[in-house]
Amino acid sequence: MDQSIYLLTLIATALVLFAAFSSLIAFRVGAPLLLVFLGIGLAAGTDGLGIDFDNASIAFFVGSLALAVILFDSGFGTSITTLRSAAAPAVILATFGVVLTAGLVGVATRYIAGFNWLESFLLGATIASTDAAAVFFLLRVGNISVRERVRSTLEVESSSNDPIAIFLTLSLISLISSGVAFEPAELATEVVFGFFQQMGIGLVAGLAGGYMIVRLVMRLKLEQGLQPIFVLTLSLLVFALAGAMGGSGFLAVYVAGLVAGNAKLRRTAMLKRFQDGVTWLAQIIMFLVLGLLATPSQFASIALPALAIGLFLIFVARPLAVAICLAPFNYSRSETAFISWVGLRGAVSILLAILPLIDDLEQGRAIFNIVFIMVLVSLLVQGWSVAPLARRLGLVVPSRMGPLDKVELELPGSARHELLAYRVVEGSPVARGERIPRWARPSLVVRDGRSMTYQYAGRLMVGDRVYIFVPDRYPPLLDRLFASPVEVDPEDAEFFGAFALDPARPTADIEAAYALGLSEEDQALPIADFVRKRLGGRADYGDRLPLGNIELIVRDVDEEGRITSIGLSVDPPPPPAQVPVFISIGEALSRVWTFARQQRQRRRSVARSSERVIED
Repeated sequence: MDQSIYLLTLIATALVLFAAFSSLIAFRVGAPLLLVFLGIGLAAGTDGLGIDFDNASIAFFVGSLALAVILFDSGFGTSITTLRSAAAPAVILATFGVVLTAGLVGVATRYIAGFNWLESFLLGATIASTDAAAVFFLLRVGNISVRERVRSTLEVESSSNDPIAIFLTLSLISLISSGVAFEPAELATEVVFGFFQQMGIGLVAGLAGGYMIVRLVMRLKLEQGLQPIFVLTLSLLVFALAGAMGGSGFLAVYVAGLVAGNAKLRRTAMLKRFQDGVTWLAQIIMFLVLGLLATPSQFASIALPALAIGLFLIFVARPLAVAICLAPFNYSRSETAFISWVGLRGAVSILLAILPLIDDLEQGRAIFNIVFIMVLVSLLVQGWSVAPLARRLGLVVPSRMGPLDKVELELPGSARHELLAYRVVEGSPVARGERIPRWARPSLVVRDGRSMTYQYAGRLMVGDRVYIFVPDRYPPLLDRLFASPVEVDPEDAEFFGAFALDPARPTADIEAAYALGLSEEDQALPIADFVRKRLGGRADYGDRLPLGNIELIVRDVDEEGRITSIGLSVDPPPPPAQVPVFISIGEALSRVWTFARQQRQRRRSVARSSERVIED
């Protein structure tokens, strides 16, 4: 038997194992994991250990399948609540923002690298989308809890902006390869028609495919070990069919994951665990293959132009695109600046840069090398600074609850119910005597190796294992009841203010105590409604509202977004660092409103003074 198959298997498994072990270092030092995987691929390639891999077609095929798996898992893990809270701004960033970024980078490339216009815009298209894996990893490894709206916007944008970048790249490659000169109007018509065709077919195929996955999983009684493989294979089938019909397979597989993940499937917890492992494997393989394909010895000749274009993307193109896209929404300057900074580039950009190589474009190799260097620059410059920047901009909020010891158990034939096993930890609300709500049905308590019904267990004790049968999707309240107490940092206590206010009380109480100059209309509102109005109609956990010499802080919100607890700080901490370039329309209107109110109060004071003079 040919020994090469064993040698190939040995090399491949060694690289994957080394990449997996290196993730421990990345988590410890906070390094971008994608950078680690790419570095391993580069070190093992032609200019490193000498593995000669130069097949762009195979690299693109492997990368496309891996990306389809990653996108399906991204959609599967995106809740409707997260999507709804950030749908509008994230979708605009994922569509118009990608186009605007590609255009700006294309213009810079034209004058920096000297490519023609189509080649310049092609490079801009390949680098226009952000990398979901890099964004998710850095938000998690930084051990920070960012404001919910900011996190949701970043997650939805990075998960959904790949199809637009892929469409732009394929369209521009087709135009360059054809060599046909199009009139501007004809070219615009072709692009618009192609866009709606690919996105329309991809969307319909994704919705139909997601529905098909849900119905088949619900109807077929598959073996437990076969179900996750069945779901994963169906997702790749949706990807392939959408692409074969002329649509965007990447959009289709993401939408299918979104539909399937928000349906009430059986064994959802097992599916998520399986997909998490497969997604990690897909990321490792894709990053290693892309690293092997690169040739670092070729980087020297284009290093300076690539560095200049990469810095232009980070400091000009991305911030400008984000500022324009988020202008209609009520994002603060700090939030806009953070979203623009966390626009990391990654594997998708390198994968798209392979296409010019496959089509043998004149500048194909140069485009690939420039994009690869730009990705490295993005990870090196932005990847290490996400957590420090979030803290500096004041976007980090204290954790809502401490660690939790919970296991989700699968019940055959119970698609709309879950059996949760909680361990009672010291200091948790249930350990202090808090009762479990009536909508939850505790069925069993295991204490010191003995099992007993909940009714006869009495008060729950530390170390008890409680099994609760929960209908439908369990509310997060159960997690809070069984979570260990949050370690209160003195800064966290200062963050939420010294006093707690009743959200149902009228705002007139605050006006009477602190003379803020609020209008009679605002004073008549409950404090919760007043805060939500000033915050643009939506309040999230940790939001802050400065009012004169005090500050109102949203301490908690319920599942429907209603404010349930508000804090008041009479000595608020200094405002976080601001970025003067970024300002939203909401913030601008707020400033105009404040200025108009001050002018109105000033005119009233002058009028009263005049009346007193006349009376005297």
